[in-house]
Amino acid sequence: MAVFIPGIELSRRLYLEAVRPILDRHFPDLPHAAAHVGSGSDVLGYDTEMSSDHFWGLAVHLFLRTADADLKDAIHRLMGEELPLEIAGYPVGYGDSEAEAGMDVMRRTSARPLRHHVWAMTVEAFLENTLHWTPGEGLTAADWLSFPQQNLLEVTAGAVHFDGVGEITSMRDRLAWYPHDVWLYLMACGWQRIGQEEHLMPRAGYVGDELGSALIGSRLVRDVMSLCFLMERRYAPYPKWFGTAFARLSCAGEMTPLLRRAQGAATWQEREQALGEAFSALARRHNRLGVTPPLPENPSPFFGRPFQVIHGSDFAAALLAAITDPEVQGIASRGRIGSIDQFSDSTDLHEAGHLRSVVRQLYNML
Repeated sequence: MAVFIPGIELSRRLYLEAVRPILDRHFPDLPHAAAHVGSGSDVLGYDTEMSSDHFWGLAVHLFLRTADADLKDAIHRLMGEELPLEIAGYPVGYGDSEAEAGMDVMRRTSARPLRHHVWAMTVEAFLENTLHWTPGEGLTAADWLSFPQQNLLEVTAGAVHFDGVGEITSMRDRLAWYPHDVWLYLMACGWQRIGQEEHLMPRAGYVGDELGSALIGSRLVRDVMSLCFLMERRYAPYPKWFGTAFARLSCAGEMTPLLRRAQGAATWQEREQALGEAFSALARRHNRLGVTPPLPENPSPFFGRPFQVIHGSDFAAALLAAITDPEVQGIASRGRIGSIDQFSDSTDLHEAGHLRSVVRQLYNML
């Protein structure tokens, strides 16, 4: 195998060195866009040599105008006949993994038509496949809340190599981040989660349940990290890359040592101290956002008990009070469940795009 080249760079080279010349020869006047988007570690920029063992390699998404959508099959066949067999030492062709049928892996072959990963489609078809949303329907608050953040990254991360139609850039700009009041609601729900469990961690430890206390502590660590993503207006990826992405946030230098201390603590008292410092740092960052009146930045006793908490529910209430959008206000008044990422960590639910309409209805049924 050649020296490792990240997937985004391989995609760029495939487009510039092979796909674009083929299009120019056969469809010289065809408006199109080319990008490396979708699922995969390489789209997020986290791929390594290990990533190459499945569903990784030279790939390009070609986006056509709706008026030219009927050309997608012809373009796919054309690429199969004319793409080079390799780019930068990597095979362009794919085949099934010997370990598992249906798992695409790079394959060196001279057989034509080449089985390749150059996909031609419309932006609308891409969004329907990735988000199970049709752009012409508009975007409601319930839509935003029913999109897993990983799926939003599949649309907005990666790279655009060329945009001759404007739709892909417009789509990525439109989905780059939540509307303001949806963002406030999500942060409120994040603080609400902290408020609901911050006192449970020391209480479990107080009665000698250190395992239970540690488990609740880890849940609080994840809630703090999730709020950090929201505060920095960054979508969080799915669990495999959650910590990697967190390490790239501007707050990571301050927060990571505190959160590691909380997770590694042997006693609930040590855990409470570390989490308390993390909560204070999070509160300071919240106040710097300026989206609510300033709130206390230091933990205080929980109803006279010997437990120090930041009172996350107070932050939630202040954020909810700042919401002015009637649709978001209505959702918030019916429940503080947050987005699909906040009320469920079920992989099956997140990947069941056909159920998004059902999830969306939750926000009308609370």
